[in-house]
Amino acid sequence: MNYSNDIQQHQRETYKLVEKLISGVYEDPLELLKRLVRDIVDHKGFEITGGRVWEFIPEDMAYELRMQYGSVDKIPDNYRIYINDQPFLSNLVKERTITKTETDKLLKSKGITLYSVTGVGQIYKTRNGKYFKYLLGFNAPELKPTFAETLTIISSVATIAIKNIQDNIEKKRIREDLYQASQIQRSLFPDHQLEFYDYDIYGVCIPDSEVGGDYFDYLQIENKQDEEERLGIVISDAASKGLSAAIQALFISGAFRMGWSYSTRMTDLFSRLNKLVYKTFPYERFVTLFYCELTLSSNRLVLYVNAGHCAPLHYRAESDKIFKLNPTGGLLGILENQRFRAENIHMHLNDVLVLYTDGITEAMNTEHKLFGEDRLIETIRKVSHLSAKNIALSVLEEVNKFSVKSDVNDDKTIIVVKRRNS
Repeated sequence: MNYSNDIQQHQRETYKLVEKLISGVYEDPLELLKRLVRDIVDHKGFEITGGRVWEFIPEDMAYELRMQYGSVDKIPDNYRIYINDQPFLSNLVKERTITKTETDKLLKSKGITLYSVTGVGQIYKTRNGKYFKYLLGFNAPELKPTFAETLTIISSVATIAIKNIQDNIEKKRIREDLYQASQIQRSLFPDHQLEFYDYDIYGVCIPDSEVGGDYFDYLQIENKQDEEERLGIVISDAASKGLSAAIQALFISGAFRMGWSYSTRMTDLFSRLNKLVYKTFPYERFVTLFYCELTLSSNRLVLYVNAGHCAPLHYRAESDKIFKLNPTGGLLGILENQRFRAENIHMHLNDVLVLYTDGITEAMNTEHKLFGEDRLIETIRKVSHLSAKNIALSVLEEVNKFSVKSDVNDDKTIIVVKRRNS
């Protein structure tokens, strides 16, 4: 009866320690273990004289002292216990907690005679066996029969807590890396607003997270001998998500700019870029891309190639009609050898050209209905009299109103080109 009460008492004490352990905020595993050792040694119910934290040094097959606490003579800092001298440590992964009589001469000289040791944290696999990252050792003139069981429970919870700390550290590192990646990615986007003679242009990209797979750019071709000045506009969307999509977007932006600076024919540029994407991204190949060039010809000819991208919408002001600039080739990277053709339109006064990614039309409301192309067309018609900037912002406002409560989101990019009176 007394033994049963003793077990229950220790279980309650263990629960209190575990509760304290998981409620604390720690940035380092050693910080947690040091606090835990102090709590156990200071707790009157355990009647422990001293405690220590040891860390495994795989290359030397030894445990090195990281912390000591309690009524024990001071052990030299960074003192080591070698596996060859303590072969029982090879069984610790299997048994978790072991109670032993001390055999190390220096530790015995410090007053440690009887101790319990338990393994905590990551397990290292070596040629000679498996070993815990950390050891917690406790000594007392007499250890209660239930202490080893209590220590096993505590070590299990401590291992979970350490894993949570390490996961948080890794997540923090990833967040920092993503932030740096987002800064790099945003630095590649051009200024939103651009004026090119009688063209009013405004573009904006809103990533769903720190980084995204959407990309757009303005590429101005300076007037050279026998070559008229023109402006290139590119918009792209990587089919993958998250960091992999961002990597693809960064790759496309660099590859397109480099290819664009050397290629004179748009169709040749797309063919080369397609092969490059096919060979570079074997598992996440799909990239949509639309490119157009605004010219200064008298009829304001606009040349374009559409590689599987959302069909841009051309609003013809004089007829109040909208025309689609449908794909003129497949998605980049889907097949190694693809042909792309160039098409053209004419931008008349007050005409509007809207380029966008599928995050606009595929935005969902709470009923999982899409914003859709029809709503986009209706919005463009309604605000076509505004500037390029206000048209773009009006579309984004309508999309956000439609999908504000939805838990499904994607990158949203829109570029509006409007031909105005000179």
